[in-house]
Amino acid sequence: MDFKEDVSSTDERIFAMLIYVSSFFTNFIGPLVIWLVKKDSPFVNYHGKEYFNFLISYAIYSFIAWILIFIIIGVIILPIIGIMAFVFTIIAAIKSYEGQAYHIPLTIRFIK
Repeated sequence: MDFKEDVSSTDERIFAMLIYVSSFFTNFIGPLVIWLVKKDSPFVNYHGKEYFNFLISYAIYSFIAWILIFIIIGVIILPIIGIMAFVFTIIAAIKSYEGQAYHIPLTIRFIK
């Protein structure tokens, strides 16, 4: 889904970016409040859904990696998941500020 520059105003791009940036300080509440307040904007709504799909997916991956710690492979996988989540959140914040749609890799679509 591509958004044109004129479709997403500067305010929409800032709020979409804040969904990702606020997740560093409040993992769930900050992005949820921003998404619910600005849900009427298609651009912010897209990024809100994308973030929460990402959050749910990576929580599942982290839980599975935590279970796999008992067979040692989780010790390797868990930090990789953390680094991926950190990097992909930064990339998503930059792309949303640029007015682009960004699909975070390995994200399962729970919220459509």
